[in-house]
Amino acid sequence: PEWYLTQVLMWIGNHAKFLDDKIQPILDKAGSSVNAGLEFSRALVMLILEKLAADIPCLLYDDALFCHLVDEVLLFERELYSVHGYLSSFPSCMHILSEESCFQRWLTVEKKFALQKMDSMLSSEAAWVSQYKDITDVDEMKVPDCAETFMTLLLVITDRYKNLPTASRKLQFLGLQKELVDDFRIRLTQVMKEETRASLGFRYCAILNAVNYIATVLADWADNV
Repeated sequence: PEWYLTQVLMWIGNHAKFLDDKIQPILDKAGSSVNAGLEFSRALVMLILEKLAADIPCLLYDDALFCHLVDEVLLFERELYSVHGYLSSFPSCMHILSEESCFQRWLTVEKKFALQKMDSMLSSEAAWVSQYKDITDVDEMKVPDCAETFMTLLLVITDRYKNLPTASRKLQFLGLQKELVDDFRIRLTQVMKEETRASLGFRYCAILNAVNYIATVLADWADNV
């Protein structure tokens, strides 16, 4: 997908000056409120939507290819809005990703890869060690690596779904994040039970620091609608 997504971004960028310098003055002179650059972008995005609608059913049950498609679409959307000033009221790829069959697959794949990431972060040798253990002024909370990586994982998921067009879809992703928080809590509890005989031991203290850090960050995020 990156081939045709990149091609469209190149066309938008390469035609911007011509549209602004040559076409827009004609529209302005005619008293039209149309923005030539945005209309050009909108027409090309409609082609993308047609292409995605044809591609997605073929990729739906190949996790690697489907995940790659979603990643590329999210990168495309980010550049479309931040670099080319595309309007949120216009049709976008997020509408295609929000369609029921595609969206449910996206949620499933997102959960699968998140759980795999949690498995690897907790089985890592550095799971209970702080990345900043040697820098005193940065490491006041003594946050173990697994807790920091987990919160980064949640933040990345938020970044991926925040531009979905409807609140109901965003809430379904929030539900996934709540499941992951509860799953992480259960994993911490399991590790803690193994450490109860050494409640002042290194790992037991690291678990308490992890819980404190996660609670603090979630409280900080409470103002983020």
